[in-house]
Amino acid sequence: MAGINANQVNPFLIAATTILKQACQIDAKVGKPSLEGTKGKNDTIAINICVTGEMQGQAMIAFENDIACDIASKMCMMPITKMDEFSQSAICELGNMIMGNAATVFSTQGTLIDITPPTLIKGDVVFSSMYSQSICVPVIYEENKVIEIHVAVKGND
Repeated sequence: MAGINANQVNPFLIAATTILKQACQIDAKVGKPSLEGTKGKNDTIAINICVTGEMQGQAMIAFENDIACDIASKMCMMPITKMDEFSQSAICELGNMIMGNAATVFSTQGTLIDITPPTLIKGDVVFSSMYSQSICVPVIYEENKVIEIHVAVKGND
């Protein structure tokens, strides 16, 4: 299994904090990374997007349901209290924006990647990868609201 390094993770974190600021007016801070796999709760909402090109693997953005509703509310500038089709679409679009921005950050560093359309996952979620080592980095806003960024990628050898 391939290891993962900061150069492979940081563009995702830069993209996440940039897009959260631009699309949601959220000032987020990056928390302490963990190599442990994370198991979501029953109310977990996750967006999974695969990475192809000069790096391959996947990234997942996971939220508890109330955090996903809060972010969708900020994106849509209206109260959202449940994850219906409209709010799920907003959360998937957030995933697209973050991953598209990450692809741009990688390209400025000389690494070209493509991303697949997002897959929305609800419920108990376990993120693990046999392809590459996985890292989970919490992105925190408003003191205690957490978005988990899971990354498992490796460069082409």
